[in-house]
Amino acid sequence: MPDELRGKVEPVRPFACHRGIAAPLLRDNVDTDAIIPSREMRRVSKRGLGAGLFANWRYADVGGRLPNPRFVLNQPAYAGASILLGGHNFGCGSSREHAVWALSDFGIRAIFAPSFGAIFRKNCIANGLLPGTVPAADLSTLAGWVAAAPQQNLLAIDLRAGKVSTAKAELAFGIRPGDRQLLLRGLDPIAHTLTAAASIDAFERARFDACPWAKLN
Repeated sequence: MPDELRGKVEPVRPFACHRGIAAPLLRDNVDTDAIIPSREMRRVSKRGLGAGLFANWRYADVGGRLPNPRFVLNQPAYAGASILLGGHNFGCGSSREHAVWALSDFGIRAIFAPSFGAIFRKNCIANGLLPGTVPAADLSTLAGWVAAAPQQNLLAIDLRAGKVSTAKAELAFGIRPGDRQLLLRGLDPIAHTLTAAASIDAFERARFDACPWAKLN
C-alpha cells in the first residue's frame, strides 16, 4: 500500500477459520434497506453503523433504540452472535455497502444462505465478510441444532476446506475460488490491484518510453 494511504484505509481482516454463535434469520429476500435503513446511514465512518443494523426489526420504536425482544439478535440465547443463517437472495436490493459495514461493525464474520444478492456478495468479499452458500434444507438443519443451545452449539468454519461444522456433522459451503483467496489473504479490490504494482509500474515505464508525448508533466 502506498505510504500516503497508510493509516487512512482500514485493512481487511483475513478470514481462515472462525468459531462462533450462529443466529437464524431464515427469511427470503432480506434486502439492504432491511439490513440498514437509509436513515441509519448518518456517519462518514464505518464504525458505529452496527447500532443501525436491522433497525426496523431490532427496535420496537421507529428511529429509536427500544429493543424488540422478539427479534433474534436481541434474544439472550443469541447474544454475541458472529454468524448469520439467512434465506434465499440475502442482501438483494440496492448496492449500499453500508449494509456490509453494519454487519461487520456489529460483529458478524460470516453469513450462510442459499443465495445472495450479487453486489452484496461482492461487497462482503471486499470487506472480509464470508458469504457462503448452503442449501436451504441444510440451513434448516443447522438452525435447529443451534437453537437447542445457541451458546454451546457453536459453528466452526474452515474456509480453506470450505466446511462448516457442528459437533455432530460437517457440511460443505459454496464460495468462488477467487473470492476464497481474497478472504484468506485479507485483500480488498485496491489491495489486490496493488499486488501487481511492480508490473503496473513496468508497463507505464515502457509505455512512456515508447510514447513520451503521452506523459503528463
